[in-house]
Amino acid sequence: MFTPEELRQAKIFACLDEAECARLAQNAADVRLRAGEWLLRSGETPWFYVLYEGRLRIVADIHGKQTEFPEYDFTEGDFLGEVPLLLRTPVFNSARALTACRVARLDKQQFFQLIRDSKEARAMILEVLGERLLRIQERSLSIDASRVFIFGRNKDADCHEVRAFLSANRIPYEWVDRDHYPERVPPGLSEDPDCPAVVVDGQVFAEPPTTREVAEALQLQTTPSRDSYDVLIVGAGPAGMAAGVYGTSEGLTALIVERCACGGQAGTSSRIENYLGFPEGISGDDLTGRGFKQATRFGAEIALTRSVEKLTPSNDGYRCELDGGQTVLARAVVLAIGVDWRRLQAKGEDRLLGRGIFYGAARHEATNVVGKKVFIVGGGNSAGQAAMFLSSYAAEVKILVRGEGLKLSMSQYLIDQIASKANIEVLPFTQVVSADGENHLERIEVRVQAPHETEKILGYEADALFVMIGADASTSWLPRELERDARGYLCTGRDLTTWKLDRHPFPLETSLPGVFCAGDARHNSIKRVSSGVGEGSMAIAFIHQYLSL
Repeated sequence: MFTPEELRQAKIFACLDEAECARLAQNAADVRLRAGEWLLRSGETPWFYVLYEGRLRIVADIHGKQTEFPEYDFTEGDFLGEVPLLLRTPVFNSARALTACRVARLDKQQFFQLIRDSKEARAMILEVLGERLLRIQERSLSIDASRVFIFGRNKDADCHEVRAFLSANRIPYEWVDRDHYPERVPPGLSEDPDCPAVVVDGQVFAEPPTTREVAEALQLQTTPSRDSYDVLIVGAGPAGMAAGVYGTSEGLTALIVERCACGGQAGTSSRIENYLGFPEGISGDDLTGRGFKQATRFGAEIALTRSVEKLTPSNDGYRCELDGGQTVLARAVVLAIGVDWRRLQAKGEDRLLGRGIFYGAARHEATNVVGKKVFIVGGGNSAGQAAMFLSSYAAEVKILVRGEGLKLSMSQYLIDQIASKANIEVLPFTQVVSADGENHLERIEVRVQAPHETEKILGYEADALFVMIGADASTSWLPRELERDARGYLCTGRDLTTWKLDRHPFPLETSLPGVFCAGDARHNSIKRVSSGVGEGSMAIAFIHQYLSL
């Protein structure tokens, strides 16, 4: 606890009279930090801090990379936190103790009382605020807008897999047309029109790199750091991320293995408006970004661009073989593998995949459809969210559904929003039969057959076709001993018919003891983000019980 005399040692409080200092001393938190501990983290609720002992350093997340700013270190007598408090925003930088620190912490109400009641303190804070806002502006202008530059000629096709990976992992990139901006092309690159080049943090790839090479150049984790873990989590969608957060926060060592990007299909949703706690809605990549930070802050490892290819029971749990031959041991496993988009099965689809035909509707595709004609296949919430998002960019958006409309498969709030958009049209009883175009999608043909009417084949000019017609479980790589239903989804708990142990299986436990399934790949699961999060956290609760046997 601070005494009034101790508080007055800081310049910001020295101007206060004895009564004001006594009041603050009764309410101010006395925060003690060891070297390396965090005082505040980005995204948190803001407080006002006054440093009495030690040294603090600002750390910011710049395009997915933790960056320190030693030129802005805080020393004894300095204060911080006034910027987000006055702007009424969450904290947007983090601060870590370089040495042992002692800090006085005031809440929002105490801070505003301070600047209301003391002209001297108010003038001091506003003067420092102006200087810091100027620093923020200068720093923002000095930071490159992107860490990755792609130099190519065909924006729709060049390095599409790399661009999708970067967007899904929230890494800004810039696509540069080599013909229009030759002065920006680094020297020595191939002139082959079919060979785009990529530059990552200054590292030049003269040949198109793999997503793993890009991830490693970005210093993202791609390899487990340990030989064994308490729990291995396969998949980093909502269920897998929740399992990572709850597992590590409760003391388990956890490795999440993800072949592409955190978030799964939910990460591609342009806006999720029915998730509890976000009344204004939240995009899938924003929700994913928060989950990633939360999991890694608790200590979960997330190995990107990797996949688990084989699970083998062992005396200590399960041996998990990753692609490339690396093996880790896990005492328990959570299969949060999600599902794969169901294919359209239309003529010309394979040839134009990534060249106007896409599965899902990632937000980064929006700039490619400005003023164009867009078609969306599917009648679920994902299709509705994509239609609403893309309608702000495209000239027209047509939703193609096999049934008579959207009411049987889409939430009412989305149906109402779609009805309010003049450039969105719903085409019922319609299926895509073919897609055509030379190097990019140019035209689609659809079959229209309403009840009691003659079948018609219609043609439309089309610039982009986004397919969201459901998904299938991809479980063929898993051990045969894992019981599946007729569609390949994994059976758990009470649905098991091949359970062999004397004890009852835990809910979410598969036919292999210690292997749990959470999320969309589970038999009879509810295909919603919130249920995936719930199942991921529940799986950890059951794993604790399993490990205690």
